[in-house]
Amino acid sequence: MGLTKQYLRYVASAVFGVIGSQKANIAYVTLRGGEKGRYVAVAACEHVFIWDVRKGEKVLILQGQKHEVTFLCPSPDGVHIAVGYEDGAVRIFSLMNGENSVSFNGHKSAVTVIHYDGLGARLVTGSKDTDVIVWDIINECGLYRLRGHKDVITEALFLKDKNLLVTSSKDSFVKWWDLDTQHCFKTMVGHRSEVWGMVLLNQENRLLTGSADSELRAWDIDYLQEEKADGEPRVKKGKTLLDDDDDDDEDNEERILSCKKAGSILREARDRVVSLITDTKARVIACHGSDSVLELFTVLSEEEVQKKMTKKLKKAKKKAAKAQEGAGEEAAEPVVERKLKDEIIRLTNIKASGKIRWVDCLMCVGGELKIVLLLQNNTIETYSLKTSDKTPTANKTARLTLGGHRTAVRTLAFSSDNLAILSASGDTVKVWNRSTLQVIRTMACEYALCSLFVPGDRQIILGTKSGKLQIFELASGSLLETVDAHDGALWSLCLAPDQRGIVTGSADKTVKFWDFELVTDQGTGQKRLTLKHTRTLQLEEDVLCVKFSPDHRLLAVSLLDCTVKIFFTDTLKFFLSLYGHKLPVLCLDISHDNTLIATGSADRNVKIWGLDFGDCHRSMFAHDDSVMFLQFVPKTHLFFTAGKDKKIKQWDADKFEHIQTLEGHHREVWCLTISPNGDHIVSSSHDKSLRLWERTREPIILEEEREMEREAEFEESMAKGDVPVVPGETQGEAAPAGKKTADTVKAAERIMEALELYKEETRKMEEHKYACVNAGKELPPPKPNPILVAFGNITVSRTTIKNKFHLEVSLLVLPFSYVPELLKLLNSYIQQGLEVELVCRCLFFLLRIHFGQISSNQMLLSVIDELRDNTLSKVREIRDVMGFNSAALQFLQREIEKKEDVVFFAEATGQLEKKKKRRRKRERVVLTIA
Repeated sequence: MGLTKQYLRYVASAVFGVIGSQKANIAYVTLRGGEKGRYVAVAACEHVFIWDVRKGEKVLILQGQKHEVTFLCPSPDGVHIAVGYEDGAVRIFSLMNGENSVSFNGHKSAVTVIHYDGLGARLVTGSKDTDVIVWDIINECGLYRLRGHKDVITEALFLKDKNLLVTSSKDSFVKWWDLDTQHCFKTMVGHRSEVWGMVLLNQENRLLTGSADSELRAWDIDYLQEEKADGEPRVKKGKTLLDDDDDDDEDNEERILSCKKAGSILREARDRVVSLITDTKARVIACHGSDSVLELFTVLSEEEVQKKMTKKLKKAKKKAAKAQEGAGEEAAEPVVERKLKDEIIRLTNIKASGKIRWVDCLMCVGGELKIVLLLQNNTIETYSLKTSDKTPTANKTARLTLGGHRTAVRTLAFSSDNLAILSASGDTVKVWNRSTLQVIRTMACEYALCSLFVPGDRQIILGTKSGKLQIFELASGSLLETVDAHDGALWSLCLAPDQRGIVTGSADKTVKFWDFELVTDQGTGQKRLTLKHTRTLQLEEDVLCVKFSPDHRLLAVSLLDCTVKIFFTDTLKFFLSLYGHKLPVLCLDISHDNTLIATGSADRNVKIWGLDFGDCHRSMFAHDDSVMFLQFVPKTHLFFTAGKDKKIKQWDADKFEHIQTLEGHHREVWCLTISPNGDHIVSSSHDKSLRLWERTREPIILEEEREMEREAEFEESMAKGDVPVVPGETQGEAAPAGKKTADTVKAAERIMEALELYKEETRKMEEHKYACVNAGKELPPPKPNPILVAFGNITVSRTTIKNKFHLEVSLLVLPFSYVPELLKLLNSYIQQGLEVELVCRCLFFLLRIHFGQISSNQMLLSVIDELRDNTLSKVREIRDVMGFNSAALQFLQREIEKKEDVVFFAEATGQLEKKKKRRRKRERVVLTIA
C-alpha cells in the first residue's frame, strides 16, 4: 500500500547558546599534551563541551545521547574523562578523539559523584539512589555495590595507599569502607546536617568536611600500623588488638583507623557549602556557598608549620621574660599549643561577577594557581594568582560569555533568507549565523518578550516587558529608537502581510497598529527607520497574542478571559469569538490559506477552528503542561507546538494526528521559530540552550512512530525496575553492581539465539557426518546459517562470544534451561584456548548463581569435572606464558639499560679525550709564543 500523505522527519542538528549547564561540575583537562590550565570540560545539556579558555572557542564535543550530564571526572593520566548522566549511566570518553570507549549502567537515578583511584584502573560512583558502586575499568565490569547511606551521595574518595573508600551523604554521615571485605567499618556521626563536600589533606591523614553551616570540620585520621613480623600484634592505646574486648564493634572500627575531631575553620559565608575541592597535591582548598564569593585556604607543609610554631614559641618566651622582669619571679617554661589555624590559613577571597555554581583549581609551575568558575548565569570565568606572594591577589584571565545568554531566551525569529536567527533574553539580543552557529551581533536590551526582523533584514524590533518597542540596526549593532508603545507588558507583535507595518498586543488591554516610516536623524542627518502609531483597538481584557491572517482581512486576538476574538482588519469590527478553552490562550497561528486557526492554551489543549464560521474542528490534548508556542509550517497545514513539558510536537491540522515528538530540551520550552522555507526549526528552553532541528528526506510512518514511542516507554519503565537478585545471596551492605535494562534483556536474548543456532548447526553437522558414513563417500557440506556467513564464515562455536558489556546481568537474566548447553560450550572454548579470561568470568558467575541446581544435576557432574581439569590446566598455562614474557621483558630492559650505560660512559670518555687534546694544543701555542 502506498503512502497517502508523506510526512518528513525533523531531527536534532545542533545545540548552541549554552556555555555550561548548571547540573554538572567544571573540570580542567589536558588535550594532546597541551599546556595545563588551558582547556576546561563543562556539561552542555546531554553533551560535554571542551573549551579553550584562552581563545574562547569550543575545541571538542563529547556527544551524549538523551539524558543530561550530571558529573565529570578526568582520569589521572588526563587521557580519558568519565561522564555521569541523569539516568544513572556512566560513560568514559577518550579526550584524543572524543569517542566513547567504556559504558557502565548500574544506578537507578542521577550520578552525583565520580572519582578515579590513583592508578586510574577503578572508578567509584555515587548517586541519588543512595548506592555507591565500584567499577573495574580494565575489565569493563562492575565490582560491587555498597549500600548503607540513606540519602543522596555527595562525595566518594579512594585512598591512595590503602584499599579503603570514604563516602559522604546528605544523611549527615561519613562512612569508611574496607574494599577488601566490602563492608562499612566506621561511620562518623559528628555532623548535625547534610555533608555537602569532603577532601583529604596531609597525605590522607586529615579529612575536611563541609556541611550546611559556616564551619569546615577537620578530622585527624590515625592509621594503625600493620605488624611487620608474623604474630606480632598491633598496639593501640596501651592494649593489643589480639586481646578480647567486650565492645566488639568499637574494636572492629579501631582495627583499621581511628578518627578524632581536630577543630574547624570558619567560612565567611553563612549558607551551606556548595562545592569543596583541592588541587591535585591538596595544598590549596577552594570552597564557596550559593553566593558570588570563592574562599581560598592554603595547607602549610610540616616545615612551614614548624617554622611558624618556632616563631610563636620565641614570642611567647619574650612575653614570659618581660612578665618575669615585671613580677620578679621565675615563670614556667611557656608552652605553645598547635592548632588547626596554624596549619590551614586563609589565602584570599575571589569575588566573581555572578553567583558561583562550580569551581575547579589547578596548581601550575612556579606556584601559580589557576581557578575556573562556572557561574549560574551561563558564564565561565578563569582567575590566576601566585600562592608564593605574601598577599596574593587574583587576576581575571578570561571570561566566556559571547556564546550564550545570561538568562533564558524568551523570543526567537528567523530572517527572511533563512540564514540569520534572532534570540532575545532578559538583558541581551543576539543574532546568530544559522550555518556556523556563531554570534554575529550582541546588543544590550530590556527584558524582551517578542521580536521580529523588519522586511529587508537590516533592522529588528523587540517588544519588552515594560511595554516599549526597541528598534535596532544590525549593521552597526546600535539601538535606533525606543518607543513607549504600551503601559503594560508587550506580549505579542506581528508583521502585517503587506510588510508596511506591525500590530502589537499588550497587558494594558489595547491592540495598537504601527506603520514603518523613514525619518531624518537629527544627529547624523541620515534617514533611519521609525514606527508611527496609526490606530488603537481597546478591549476588555489583557491581550496575550495577536495575529494577522495572511490575506490581511482578519486579526485574531487572544484575551485573558480564555477566548480568542477575531476582528476585521480594515474596520476593526467584531467578526467571531472562539471560546472553549478553560485557561487563557497563550499562542495561536493562522494557516497560509486563511482557512484554519490553531490555538494553544495553558489548559494543555490545542484546538483547531475554521475561520469561516468559527466552528471547532477538533480539540487535542497536546502537552502535559501549558502550551507555550504554536506555529504553522509555511504553505502547509502542519504545525508545531512547544510546551512546558520539555517537548516539541508536530501535528496535522487536516487529519488531527500527532506526527512526531522532538525531545531534547531538559527544561520548559519557551518558544520556537520555523524558517520561511520550513527546513529548519530553532527552539529555546529554560535550560539556556538553543536547539536547531533540520527537516530530512526521511518519511515518517505513523504506526512505526507510535511503536517506537511504546518501546521507549517500556524501556523507561524497565529502568525504574529493581536490581536483579542473585539466588542465595542476602541483600546486605555489598550487592552486585549491574542493573537490569532493555540492553541486558536484549543481550540475554542474543545469547539464547546464539545457543539455539549452535544446537541447530551442530545437529546439521552430525546428520551430514552420518550421511557421509552411510554413503561411503564425502558429501558436500550443508549450507551454513546466513548469520555465520554475515560474521565472516566463523565457526558455530564462536557465535556466543560477542558481547562484553552487561555480561553478568545478561547471564543473570538467562533462563536455567540454557545453562547446561552453555557450560558444555564454555568447556570447548577453554579446550581451544578462546578468550580464557572472559570464559572463566562467565563460568564462575554461572556456578555462583546456579550452584544449587548445577550441583544437584547428575547429568552435569561429568561436565563440571572436565571443566575443573581444563580450567586449571589452561589458566596455569596462560600464567606460565605471562610469567615467561614478563621475565623476558625485564631481561631485555636490563640489557638495554646496560648497553645505554656503556654507550654513555664511552661518550663521556671520548669527550674527555677531546678536551685533553684541546688543552695540549693551547699549551703548545702558548709555549711557541713564549
